[in-house]
Formats: sequence, structure tokens, C-alpha cells
Amino acid sequence: MLNETPTLAADGLPYRLLTLRNPAGMVVTVMDWGATLLSARVPMPDGSVRETLLGCASPEQYPQQEAFLGASVGRYANRIAKSQFDLDGKHYALLPSQGENQLHGGPDGFDKRRWRIVQQNDSEVLFAIESHDGDQGFPGNLSATARFTLTDDNRIAIEYRATVDKPCPVNLTNHAYFNLDGNRCDVRQHKLQILADAYLPVDETGIPYQDLKSVNGNSFDFREVKTIAQDFLSDDDQRKMKGYDHAFLLQAKGDLSAPAAQLWSADEKLQMTVYTTAPALQFYSGNYLGGTLAREHDEYSDWQGLALESEFLPDSPNHADWPQPDCVLRPGEEYVSVTHYHFIPA
Repeated sequence: MLNETPTLAADGLPYRLLTLRNPAGMVVTVMDWGATLLSARVPMPDGSVRETLLGCASPEQYPQQEAFLGASVGRYANRIAKSQFDLDGKHYALLPSQGENQLHGGPDGFDKRRWRIVQQNDSEVLFAIESHDGDQGFPGNLSATARFTLTDDNRIAIEYRATVDKPCPVNLTNHAYFNLDGNRCDVRQHKLQILADAYLPVDETGIPYQDLKSVNGNSFDFREVKTIAQDFLSDDDQRKMKGYDHAFLLQAKGDLSAPAAQLWSADEKLQMTVYTTAPALQFYSGNYLGGTLAREHDEYSDWQGLALESEFLPDSPNHADWPQPDCVLRPGEEYVSVTHYHFIPA
């Protein structure tokens, strides 16, 4: 079902909201501006309904926040150091959007644009976007799609596809923030498992400063389930970022049938399992959410939501030696990244 609000976006047209429903009673709302996930309401066994996503109170508030709430980000999610990279003997200077670095595709990334609605029904919507040669400094014309599907078993399946006419790094993801307790509490009380043997240390600006590091014997070991609070801020790598904001190289290695991560609400009444074809997950514990416009009240607080972003490792265009697939998409190839968020009420 397609709904429209009278409020106009920056391009002078209304925001368009679409509602997806399944037979189990789960309801997901998405928006064409930023191909954004607005809401994911899960029916619980006791008859209640639990909102699992952070979001704003109205569509027009989304451009006013800088947390990328639920947005599709690109062309390149996460950070590129000093907003530059070399490719095939050419140097490319990008538009910076976080200090000297580029974050989530630049100051006018895909999260700040209208995506075209290609098709939609009660369980699925397909968005598309075009990006011109030189957009935010990236080479070549790019065509991308984002498909959101709500399955009968309470999965939000997100599939990004892209093609280019010049070689270019491509890394699309969704920046949903989850709170499985219905946004009522600090997510550091959630239990988390990340099936990864290594993480990527970063400096205070989120840029990798050394190679991948084993999670053995440190606070980044989530291979066994633990509360996020258990080792929170217990080492320098976390303290540099005011918490977790790090990429984990997944054991699944692109196998969509193998879990990448699992999350439990503090009351243990709702579980979410993440599956992805991407090589890494960026776990962000919402360290700077404070002041972000909120759906239920005026503002969110720090650590009120967390993100598990499926993607290439940050700054991959400058690290071709990292043990993951090549982030460079070339003409004649198709970029495909699929992620499932599976909600399981207890």
C-alpha cells in the first residue's frame, strides 16, 4: 500500500512512504527519500507489538539528522581516508564529509536523495537511483537498485545491486539502528554475538591505522554471546571511538545461509539474526546518537540504538591487500550485496 504525506522534500516533491506486511502481522515502513527503513514492528506472543528500529517522528525530520537513521548509503559506505584513492594508475579526489575523510559516500550521498520507485506490492518494494560520472568525486556513471522484502517468517531482506561504466569502488549498505526492547533502554544491555575472528582497529577519526587484529583475548571477542556492556570501553581501541564503531571480518565469508551475528533484547523476548553476503559487519554502538531527533520523544540518547552494517572493510579502496573480495566494480560486472535481518520472538 502506498501512502503520501503533504510535506515536500528538498526536490519539491512529497516524501513517499510504503508499507510492507506479512501474514504473521509484522509491518515494515520504507521511504523513497534515501531508500530509508523507517519502522519495523514485530508482533509479540503476548499480543503486544514491538518497534525494533530507531526513527524520526515524521519524514521531513530525516534530512535534519546526521545519524543516517535507516538510510541506504553509498556510493561507498563507511570511511575513505583523506577522501582519496588511486585506481588503475589514476588518482581520485573525493568530496570530504567528515573532516578530511569521506563518510558514507560524501556530503550529498545516496541517503540524501530520492530513489525512484520501480515496483511495489504488499511485501516488496524496488527502488532505483542513478549517479553521474564525477558524483562526489567518484568515476563513472553508476546505476543502483535497492530491494526491500518482508518475508513470511519475519525477515527484512535487503538486496543492493549496481553497475558502472568505469571502474569504481562500490559499497552499499543500510544504516538501520536497532533496539529490540522497543527503544526503551540502553542497547548496551542487549546480548550480542558476532561470528568473526578479526576486527579492524581505527584511530579517533574512524580510519584504520593498522591491519586486522585477532579478537582473541580482548573486548572485541563476540564469538560467544555476551552483553555489550560487559567489556564496554575496557580498552584503548574502544575508548578512541567512545565505544564500538569497528568492522568485523566475518567467518561466513559471504555465505548467506550462515549467521553473521545474533542480537537479543535485554528482556530476551526478541532475537534478531543477521545473514549477509558482505565480507564484514560494522558494529556501531550508537556512541554519538545523543541529540538525534526521535520518533517517541524529542531526542535519542547515546547508546540508545546500534547498527550492524553489512559492507566491505572501511577504507578498502586504499587497502587492496585485505583478505576480502575486491571492492572495485568494473564495467560488465554487477555488484550484488544481500542482507537478511530475521526477527524471532521468544
